[in-house]
Amino acid sequence: MRINLAGYNIDTDVLEEMKQAFPQRQDATPETLSAAYARISRDPREIDELRKDSRREVEKARKSNSSIIFKMGHHSVAEHAVFNFDIIGISRLAAEALEHFRLASFTEKSQRYIKLENDFVIPDEIKGTSVEGSFINAVKEQNALYHKLKEKTLPEDARYITSLATQAQLGLTVNARNLELIFRRFASQPLAEVKELSKKMFDLAAEIAPSIILFTEENDFDGKSYDEIKFEIRNSKFEINSKFQMQNSIQEVKPVDFTKDADDILVTSLLFAVSGEGYEGCREKVKRMTAEEKAAVVKASVKYMQFYDTVLREFENIDLTFEVVLSAACFAQLKRHRMATIIAQPYDIALGVTVPPSIKEIGMEKEFMEVIGRTEDVYEKISKVSGLAAPYVLTNSHRRRVLFKCNARELYHVSRLREDAHAQWDIRNISKKMSEEAKKVMPLAMLLIGGKDAYPEVYRKIFEKCPKM
Repeated sequence: MRINLAGYNIDTDVLEEMKQAFPQRQDATPETLSAAYARISRDPREIDELRKDSRREVEKARKSNSSIIFKMGHHSVAEHAVFNFDIIGISRLAAEALEHFRLASFTEKSQRYIKLENDFVIPDEIKGTSVEGSFINAVKEQNALYHKLKEKTLPEDARYITSLATQAQLGLTVNARNLELIFRRFASQPLAEVKELSKKMFDLAAEIAPSIILFTEENDFDGKSYDEIKFEIRNSKFEINSKFQMQNSIQEVKPVDFTKDADDILVTSLLFAVSGEGYEGCREKVKRMTAEEKAAVVKASVKYMQFYDTVLREFENIDLTFEVVLSAACFAQLKRHRMATIIAQPYDIALGVTVPPSIKEIGMEKEFMEVIGRTEDVYEKISKVSGLAAPYVLTNSHRRRVLFKCNARELYHVSRLREDAHAQWDIRNISKKMSEEAKKVMPLAMLLIGGKDAYPEVYRKIFEKCPKM
């Protein structure tokens, strides 16, 4: 066995210093790795030799990449090239669009460390229009109340009054294949800020690795599919119900679908993994098992789970779908669980707002809601000028409706992290309700679900001893 470290991320300032010291070198590009790895399947030489060859002849490597990706369709070679971006000064709304992509890594600056003075984005769609002044005044009023609230309660609760126009900062790590997907999707986005973000990122990446970022143009699939769906629905006999409804009838977490006979399917999957028998044969055996026998199989699968372990992969064979109504602040946390399927509707003022309990406790709910009311008046004014720009003025307390689908293993992960006593109260409430609903339909599968803090006691009740920590 021989293992080589083929490469690793290096700060661009270090790379620039290297280029200045050795201006004749042209191989400071991740394209050489992509080209070398692309040749593995059809070149008898060792991989490290292929890498040396790619570094010696960069232009040849670039042509090889383009040919393999464009002509042969082997796009996976672009995944070996990785980029890191500092994203500074985009709005919370644009950050949501960027963090929609699953296969990338994001670390965002907490709003607790943002000054909230004039650090907000004015959308291009309303610059120079009759509503620009109203927008600026609304955001400044929100920020003024934020500073007032922050003196009396936690900053993380005070931020519920701040707007989606507030500037954000984040670090992004992404491979070239998924970066290309971001560029292609954003090219078809109508929002000016998102287009600008995409162009600036593309200009930087294309300069470094032009051969592996190829398909970036605006396209009808990304740009028109949802409009086409709306058109067909409007022309059908079915009508879309009015979005306006009584706010007190809103159910925050509603289970809308789940795998039928989920516990039996879990036991079947566990039996399949160890028996050597086909799935149908395992299914028949499980049908003949007693409830006690099924429980024993599931308990065996979690018996040796330590504090940091997750449940076995077989738990991925059972699914749950929830309709969730949640604040922008809460969505910012839920959307980080990108292995789930998250389908989000636009923010909707008819769904009301989430007011942090601490703001009620300090007697400032009335002032909070007065600012919300004025904010929504400005939202309506902006909507008449540019519907695209209107959500910028909404706050972290405003709500949207989300369809959240996950398998049981992912729900364990959500619960461990978000139901923990140290988790933020809003996401903790939402995840707790999802866990409670899950226990009703798949009690065996949810045997050990709960926050990290509760895990030792949950485990002890089942096994009469504490888990290894």
